[in-house]
Amino acid sequence: MSVQVVSAATAAKVPEVELKDLSPSEAELQLALNTAAVGAMGPPAGGGDPEAPAPAAERPPAPGPGSGPAAALSPAAGKVPQASAMKRSDPHHHHQRHRDGGEALVSHDGTVTEAPRTVKKIQFADQKQEFNKRPTKIGRRSLSRSISQSSTDSYSSAASYTDSSDDETSPRDKQQKNSKGSSDFCVKNIKQAEFGRREIEIAEQEMPALMALRKRAQGEKPLAGAKIVGCTHITAQTAVLMETLGALGAQCRWAACNIYSTLNEVAAALAESGFPVFAWKGESEDDFWWCIDRCVNVEGWQPNMILDDGGDLTHWIYKKYPNMFKKIKGIVEESVTGVHRLYQLSKAGKLCVPAMNVNDSVTKQKFDNLYCCRESILDGLKRTTDMMFGGKQVVVCGYGEVGKGCCAALKAMGSIVYVTEIDPICALQACMDGFRLVKLNEVIRQVDIVITCTGNKNVVTREHLDRMKNSCIVCNMGHSNTEIDVASLRTPELTWERVRSQVDHVIWPDGKRIVLLAEGRLLNLSCSTVPTFVLSITATTQALALIELYNAPEGRYKQDVYLLPKKMDEYVASLHLPTFDAHLTELTDEQAKYLGLNKNGPFKPNYYRY
Repeated sequence: MSVQVVSAATAAKVPEVELKDLSPSEAELQLALNTAAVGAMGPPAGGGDPEAPAPAAERPPAPGPGSGPAAALSPAAGKVPQASAMKRSDPHHHHQRHRDGGEALVSHDGTVTEAPRTVKKIQFADQKQEFNKRPTKIGRRSLSRSISQSSTDSYSSAASYTDSSDDETSPRDKQQKNSKGSSDFCVKNIKQAEFGRREIEIAEQEMPALMALRKRAQGEKPLAGAKIVGCTHITAQTAVLMETLGALGAQCRWAACNIYSTLNEVAAALAESGFPVFAWKGESEDDFWWCIDRCVNVEGWQPNMILDDGGDLTHWIYKKYPNMFKKIKGIVEESVTGVHRLYQLSKAGKLCVPAMNVNDSVTKQKFDNLYCCRESILDGLKRTTDMMFGGKQVVVCGYGEVGKGCCAALKAMGSIVYVTEIDPICALQACMDGFRLVKLNEVIRQVDIVITCTGNKNVVTREHLDRMKNSCIVCNMGHSNTEIDVASLRTPELTWERVRSQVDHVIWPDGKRIVLLAEGRLLNLSCSTVPTFVLSITATTQALALIELYNAPEGRYKQDVYLLPKKMDEYVASLHLPTFDAHLTELTDEQAKYLGLNKNGPFKPNYYRY
């Protein structure tokens, strides 16, 4: 606690301030005004620069003598705030402690005066917040509130900057309308629409193929009459896709496929534009299914196309509204998990409409899965943990395209990377790329980070979690939240401690803790962002798949799962080449004849593996 030496003349110029009767906000304002007044007088007599008060967000709860304008007051100027618990010693400032424990002030002539003992500590609003404790509210949305708090936390840079509202009211309990008077949506706060519109406009600049589709569709509407119900991540990139589908003639209703990845301001912008959107960041499981149901079950509107990411929407319609499939022309699915479900339905003879497997299209598999994850894995880990990658031991479970991207990024940062695999071909690729192939049990005690990229379930079990070293980071880059057995951690003997948004410490009785990110859900979209340009490739593929299924003559596609034609993959890629000022080489007639190809493609057969 430093004490400034002031002259009586200086002290006389400072107005008397009575702090005890001020409210917290008024007290802060008055202290700021006093600081400005003292600063305008110049440095105090007796030498030594006054300590500048910290900004409000960084200032200790109650400033004491020497840490703000109150130190410049003589004892007669008024009551001095009680010392803060965060004391700071400065050898250039003179201060003494009275023999009975009180603070003492030293005047310019060396006289020691005891500070007044009758003081009232100023209580600031942020002193009462306990960020490490979770609410114990019980009810429909208590699970989301107690575990994630993701709709209100903003401690991570990954958090949406408009998510810092203190409003705990569920969007389901709000009555909101957009500027056109429509209430056919459910978002966190419709007033955030302006911010979301800016994000969408920024994303449009990095999504050239979708913008090109809009221009080409000005004269025709290939999706006129299409009623698309969608369930994907609701981000600025998805918004560009939705508005493109609208420009192509479709009507859309949308829900989120992930309870943590929704950008509230983008959802608000879509709702303001007239899209029925039902999603907000930090939904509970009950909210999640409620939102999907609101998209599907609406009077006077029935979908005839499905765009899904993970298969939850398709599953819900099969379970609750199977008769809807009589009018649905097709399903477009983009995730490993969702595609797996479709193949299971097809094998069991229960798939009653054609489905397009976008996940295994070249323009999804080799771009979104690989390049997107290669960049976003580091982003997600850095934003949530601020960790150093160099020298860290990491095990990546799965060496598909997602695993390849993660491994490449971590290796480039100097991490020691291990890989687990069940497929001998992928395993051999990992070995040839310089990674050591192991079983998870062999390295679980020594690794610093565990990353799952398989799309499977129970890849990391409670046994693995029990054996992990202290402070091991556990996260998932696969679509589903089933890869890490998070449910096994919700037991009385383990303590959950929220550190920041989407970051939990799970503490064992002996004090060991692991760092669990996004509660085992998709790391990059839950905790950070993903590159817009690579999502443009995926979104364009989805749009073309919808156009193909919707306009296909009856009989072209049966009740089965299909890959997008190679010609369409090539078309999607060609739409993105101008961004790089790239120039394709054209085959001569002689070369085309020699290869047995059409000069305009497709250039590879469907069985070709890139």
